[in-house]
Formats: sequence, C-alpha cells, structure tokens
Amino acid sequence: MSAIPDKPALEGLEAKWGPLWEEQGTYAFDRAGADRGDVYSIDTPPPTASGSLHVGHVFSYTHTDTVARFQRMRGKRVFYPMGWDDNGLPTERRVQNYYGVRCDPSLPYEEGFVPPHEGGDGKSIKAADQQPISRRNFIELCERLTEEDERQFEDLWRTLGLSVDWKQSYRTIGAESLRASQLAFMRNVERGEAYQAQAPTLWDVTFRTAVAQAELEDRDQPSAYHTLAFHKSDGSGDILIDTTRPELLAACVALVAHPDDERYQPLFGTTVRTPLFDVEVPIVAHHLAQQDKGTGIAMICTFGDVTDVVWWRELNLPNRAILGFDGRVISEAPEAITSEAGREAFAAIAGKTVFSAKAAVVEALQASGELVGEIRKITHPVKFFEKGDKPLEIVSTRQWYIVNGARDEELRGRLLAHGKELAFHPDFMRVRYENWVEGLSGDWLISRQRFFGVPIPVWYPLDADGNPVFDQPILPSEDQLPVDPSSDVPAGYTAEQRGVPGGFQGEVDVMDTWATSSLTPQLAGGWERDPELFDLVYPYDLRPQGQDIIRTWLFSTLLRSELESGQLPWKNAGISGWILDPDRKKMSKSKGNVVTPAGMLAQHGSDAVRYWAASAKLGTDAAFDPQNPTQIKIGRRLAIKLLNAAKFTLSFDASGAGEVTEPLDRSMLAGLATVIEDATRAFERYDHARALELTESYFWTFCDDYLELVKERAHGSVADGAGQASAVTALRAALSVFVRLLAPFLPFATEEVWSWFGEGSVHRAAWPEAAEASLLAGDGADAGLLDLVGEALVGIRGAKTAAKASQKTPVSLAVIEASEADRARLESAGADLAAVGRIVSLNFAELSEEGARVRVAEIELAPAES
Repeated sequence: MSAIPDKPALEGLEAKWGPLWEEQGTYAFDRAGADRGDVYSIDTPPPTASGSLHVGHVFSYTHTDTVARFQRMRGKRVFYPMGWDDNGLPTERRVQNYYGVRCDPSLPYEEGFVPPHEGGDGKSIKAADQQPISRRNFIELCERLTEEDERQFEDLWRTLGLSVDWKQSYRTIGAESLRASQLAFMRNVERGEAYQAQAPTLWDVTFRTAVAQAELEDRDQPSAYHTLAFHKSDGSGDILIDTTRPELLAACVALVAHPDDERYQPLFGTTVRTPLFDVEVPIVAHHLAQQDKGTGIAMICTFGDVTDVVWWRELNLPNRAILGFDGRVISEAPEAITSEAGREAFAAIAGKTVFSAKAAVVEALQASGELVGEIRKITHPVKFFEKGDKPLEIVSTRQWYIVNGARDEELRGRLLAHGKELAFHPDFMRVRYENWVEGLSGDWLISRQRFFGVPIPVWYPLDADGNPVFDQPILPSEDQLPVDPSSDVPAGYTAEQRGVPGGFQGEVDVMDTWATSSLTPQLAGGWERDPELFDLVYPYDLRPQGQDIIRTWLFSTLLRSELESGQLPWKNAGISGWILDPDRKKMSKSKGNVVTPAGMLAQHGSDAVRYWAASAKLGTDAAFDPQNPTQIKIGRRLAIKLLNAAKFTLSFDASGAGEVTEPLDRSMLAGLATVIEDATRAFERYDHARALELTESYFWTFCDDYLELVKERAHGSVADGAGQASAVTALRAALSVFVRLLAPFLPFATEEVWSWFGEGSVHRAAWPEAAEASLLAGDGADAGLLDLVGEALVGIRGAKTAAKASQKTPVSLAVIEASEADRARLESAGADLAAVGRIVSLNFAELSEEGARVRVAEIELAPAES
C-alpha cells in the first residue's frame, strides 16, 4: 500500500500507473489452463495507421475499454488485442505526400534510397513533382511510416488507459496476417466463392483503382441538363432526351423508356440515329426507366452510372466504352462510328478529360443544331470513392470478386439469419445491416490496382503466344504462404519463364484492405496458426465498432466467417455513435473539423476525457466543443472528488471497525446494494453509460449527504464506540465498492485510491456484489432513510443561507416537520442530523403543509458569542 499524499491530485497518475500496469502484467491475457467459458474475447477495431488519431477514436475505444475492465473484474480472462490496419489507399496517399514520391512498378529497386522530402503532410508537392520510385522502395517507405504512426498511436492509447494486452497486437500487413489473408482467399477460390471476371467496374481515376460498392458515397455536385435530338431512322422526326453527360454520347448503345409509358410504347423495337456521331441504336423498354424524369426516355451509355450497367447486362447490349483508366477519352473510336463526320467528331474529344470532352461535345451539338433549348443547371448526387476527390467513372476491367449474396438467394438468406442471431447494442442498428444485405447489387470486388497491400496469391500460365490464360490460375500450396506473385515463382516454373510464351505471369493486384480487415477475428486469434488460442477466443464475445462501417467491416467479417465456418464470428456487436462538432456535424478528417486528443488528455487528464466518452450510450451521437468541454470538466471534478473523499474516509481510525448498527449507515449500504445490482445489470446489457450514471449519482449522495452526516460520529465526538465503529465500517465498505464501480471509467484515480488501502490492483479486484453491502446493512435496513435525512439536511442548510449565516453557525433550536411515519425515521438519525447542523435542540413535528416530505418549520440561530 502506498502513502496517502497530503494533497491528492490527478496530475502525473498516467505516468505513474501506466508503466506499473505493463510491468506487473495487469492486463495480460492468461490462457494457461483456461477453457472457452473462462474467456471474454474482443475483436478490437484496428485503427488505420495513417496520420493521427482523433477524438472520435477516444470516444469509441473508451466504450470498449469499460466493457473489458468490467469483464476482467467479473473474473473473466479478457482477450483484448490491438491491431493496426496498415495497408490501403490512405497509407499510400500519406506516404506520397509525406515523402514526395509515387510508385512506378517499372523502375528497378534502389538500395539505400533517400526520399526527396520528409515530414509534414507534403500536400504542397504536386503529383507531377513527386519522384517516381520502384514498388519495393515504395513499400519500404510505407512500412517505415506506418511503424512510426503505430508507435505514436500506442503511446496515446496507453495514456488513455486502454487495458489492452500489447503482447497480443498484430499488423494487417505483417507476415502472419499476409499468410492468413492469402490462405482464406485460396480457400474461397477452391470452394468457388472467389472468382475473376471482366466486367464494368467503378473506377477512381485519381487512385487508378477499382472501388467496391461498400466504399461509395453520394456527394451533391453541380451539373446541367442538356436536351439532345435523336433522329428517328425512318425520317419521321426527332426524339428528345435529357442528359447530364453529353460527353458520353459516343458510347450510347440504346434509348430506354418504361414499358408502361404510353408515349413511347409505339417506338419500342424501332431505332434512332445518335446526334453528332450518327450511330443507329434501338429503343428498348425497362422498368428502371423513370417516366417522370426529364422527357421520360434516356440514353444508355457504356457506362455513365450503375443503372447503365444494369441495363447493359439485362438487355444484352453492346459495350462501346470510351473512357480509359486515367479518366480521359480513349484514342480509338468505337467500331460503330463509321461515318466520316462521326469519326471527326470523336477525334475532337480523344485524349480529353471528361470535363473538356463535355465542353467540346456541347459546342459541337450547338453548332449542329442538335442541342435543343437552354442548358439547365441542377445539383444532383454523384458517386464518389469515400476517400476520393473526383467523381467515379465506370470502366471495363478484369477483377477478383468474392460472393456476398447479391446473386445467391440462399447465401443472402443465411447472412440475414446471422444478422437476426447477432445481438446488436443498441438493437436498432440491426436494420442497417439488414438494409445493406437486402440492397446488395453485385458481388464483393476485392482486387485493387495498388501497391501496399496483401498480394493476391495467383499466377497465370501464358499460352504459346504469350497471352495469359486467366481461367486456369495457378495457386501456391498452403506451406508456401505468404507469397508475392510479382517476385515469387510458382511451383514447376523457373524465374526465367516469367513473361515468356509457355511460361507464366504473376498477379500484380493486391487485396482490398477490407479483404484483410474482414479477417480480424482470425488474425488476432491465431487461426490456422495457434489452434489452442483460436478455440479459446472464437467466436468472440464482442465486436465493437462505428455505425458507419456496418456495411463494410461488420458485414464483410460476418461474410468471411459464414463462408469459412458457417457461423457468426461474435455473439455481440457494440455500435458507437458519431462525434459531432459544435454545429452538430459529424467530425471527419475530410471535413477538417476533427480534434486530436493528445492536448486534451494533457490538459484535462485521461480520467476526465474517459468520463466524457463513457457518458454517451452506444449508438448515440455526442457533440464535442473543445472550447467548452463541459462533460470533461464534470469528469475531472468527479475524479478529484474521489481522491479527496477517499483521503477523508481513510482518515478515520479504523482500529475499532466492526458491526454496522446505526440506521443511517445501514440505509446507505442498502442503497449501495441496489446501485451495485443496477450497475451490474446495465453493464451486462452493454449500457456502460447507465452504469456510470447510477454509480456517479449515488457517489455524490454519499459525499454530499452521508459523509457530512456521519463525520462527527466517525471522529468519535458525538457517539459511543459502537456508533463510531458503525460509521467507520460503513464508510470503508462503501469506499471499496465505489472505487471498484468507478474503476472501468476512471482507471487512474481509482488505482491511486486503491493503492492507499487495497491489495494488488483494483483492476484485478473482484467486481462488487450486492451482498457485500446488503449483508453489512442487515435485514430490514431502511434504504430510503438516507434520502429522507438528506432532504432535512438540505432544509437546514437552506434556512441558514436564508438567514445569511455560515453553515458553521450553531443552532439553538430547530423544528423539522414530517409525516408521522417519516418523523420516526428521521428521529432514528436525529443525532447525526443535529451534529452536522450544529443543532443544540432538534425537535420533530407533524407536517403542516402539503408538497414537500420534509420542511424546516423553525430555526433559531445561537447568539454570536456562543
């Protein structure tokens, strides 16, 4: 036990206790001799190791930590790892900006490469000025920077007091993660769940990579309607259509209207010729056409948006795509454009960006008279990659996919059934999962045309002409994993056969970061690496995460678990809300309104920040104003009060502690037993905020009322030995309970207080049981007495304040009115009430007024000289 300081303070507690917890293994996961029932396992979100953590991370990770601490104190062996999500586009972009480089896979590796720039965000370096380097050099820089970020993140998590077992950490780009990710993919391939296909693909022209459905977001963008005249092939007139994308006119393959639209029913099966390019296209019917949008008939282009893809696929239309991977119009005109004028019109837009091509086409249409009326400006939602800054295009590419139920009703049904089986906290978050599964429009596209990621473990044989045979992929054996097909050689081949006819070529794409993150239960739990550990932790007890990644992380993890083992990967999903800025807007790096937590933790202390975070229920958004952090200040006040109340409680002589006999002491303990029951039940329902609210409320009652009422008796100045022993015993028992109830929320202050009187760490102490307090209180304890006496105390204080007297002013006479039943209860605590009010003569009378339970009817202050 440590000495109680003269002036307890919060400052320095993080530096004091953090290293001791690590040294003593306070949060270490002990698997020796354990079975699954002994373990509580958490599938902790691996933060993206790119840039900095923000206050939203502190918010949600604190929620999880309160659960971990509660379960540990309940006697569970808590498996609480931390992972780092290293790979993916955010890391690559940060490396490009930080070091002033970009990856060019055609370049050779440079030993000892020194980047041209280092530090800051590097955003002032234009892309054209970034130095091209080899893939291997680029990956080395990615690894270097993420390791630096991870060290900073770990320092912050330790400062916050996360009770993570740091020996159980992993990296999504580490060797073990690479092997597990590739192994799971290979098994998907072998079972027919992973496949590749040439198909229209959502494409980010900035990152030059494919984008999955789950990574999309709509952003309102300015646009304009252009009315174009298509000419009926029989010469009987024109059909007008409205479009926002005239630049794709050369890619038009049909006009489409709703089958019930009477205006166009006579035209189905006929053809028109496109303006400017003079290509004959059919008029077709499809139920997705909107009768009330524009002129009710639209052009189908390959590909303007995802609806074009649906029409193209379901109506079996030709592909005349004109956009390349760089977002520019390709140089070769579609074969369907045969007229000299049409080819000249296409040559005028070849090589242009979408923006420039649109301007050129509009100008040409105006000159030809085929642009009808005025151009009408609008604002409409456009698909973006969530991390991109330019609208997505759709290009035809060969990609790898994993089935997800979009085209398999049986699989979709199993995934929906798992969603009903999974316990969501709060439950209303379940509908977000169900809506996502029911709204899937295509399988999960997992390949990315990037560099820093898990390589797709596939090679392709080359035929006699040197062309890859994509439908005969070569997979490595499991004992070869991990592999990098861009440098490793498949079995049965030599390095000299790479890229030559009859040889092979390696897959150069990497997996989407979610294809790795979807395996976090397997990565952390030692799947196919440590079977004993995996059996102890899987399926996990809890998946904590944000609401915005239900469609990505939660769904993809559940999908991979269903495909691999046919079961849920966890029993519970705890979904945190968002952090909002003072204007009630979600905090995000893209909006530039995030607050980084390091300064906040240093200024207010970790316990105060944790209190703010833990005050919010799961699924509830919380506003944060760094200029006026009210909740954080309340949390700091609570932590300081705990230190001071503990010092005060422990100052009483405990040598005679024993039986609790006094009604007021018994009442306080009976009320505390109820708090223990209710707080425990709240934690079991994953309502940490309610557990904190109940504990905090009663703690302040304990401090403001009970401590004041019994302090004279505890000193032994107004009672016999039994009365003093009763007070001291009750005080110490209550302190022990409060410290343990508050330990999940205020780990540093509670550990400090526990060190003054308890054994070991409070975070390894047993969670309080209601019986601890109720047995001391004894049968028949009046749990409501403390509240009743507290009302009388408030009345006495109020009377003194009204008389403009100090609370220390003695009182010659006081008369307190209450009902007959309450008078008897108050009289049982009369000595304590008189002592705290400094009342010489305390009398009780029948309540003469309705309203309050207790009323101070008369108070007579003692003369000043007394």
